[in-house]
Amino acid sequence: MTPPHRRPAAVCLIMAEFEALKPSNTGWLIADVLPDTQAFSWSRVRVEPGLLALLADPQWQPYVVFPGEFAEGREVVTELPALLLEGASGPGAKRPLFLLLDGTWSEARKMFRKSPYLANLPVLSLQAEQLSRYRLRRSSHDHHFCTSQVAALCLALAGDEHAAQTLEAYLEVFSNRYLSAKQSVPADEGDEGHQRLRALAALG
Repeated sequence: MTPPHRRPAAVCLIMAEFEALKPSNTGWLIADVLPDTQAFSWSRVRVEPGLLALLADPQWQPYVVFPGEFAEGREVVTELPALLLEGASGPGAKRPLFLLLDGTWSEARKMFRKSPYLANLPVLSLQAEQLSRYRLRRSSHDHHFCTSQVAALCLALAGDEHAAQTLEAYLEVFSNRYLSAKQSVPADEGDEGHQRLRALAALG
């Protein structure tokens, strides 16, 4: 059997309480596209040992994905070093691990401030120019993205365009089907989003 293609980057979800139970949560879409995605529940008083082990694994370079304007006093980067990009190999080459704080904006800010084990990790501040089109849970700020949109932007930054485009198409299909179900109308499996997702799956 041919081994699966090793993706250049991976995602770790740090999930706020009850976030995984919300039907509008998009974090699980990432796991469908990236099978080695890991997820941990966040607690102010206890850190899951598996998360600490993951952060200490030398194959990874973890980045906390968070807006730089709210990361005063932290190391903030907007690009990945060449050693972390797809195809990089040799001494010092690591795979980027994107840590996504999965929750509402207020929950994410709390997790960012009150997680000492993240304090010494670099912060990746995405410089996205497009406005969010996510329609399931609206933010009061157009520049706030849902979790799977953030992951897609990170994957594109790491050079994995196929995974990024697949995740974007998957989110479009998920959003359309979710809203159709809420309105009790059948989903259109022949729409542009479904067609794009099928085409990307055939390439994968």
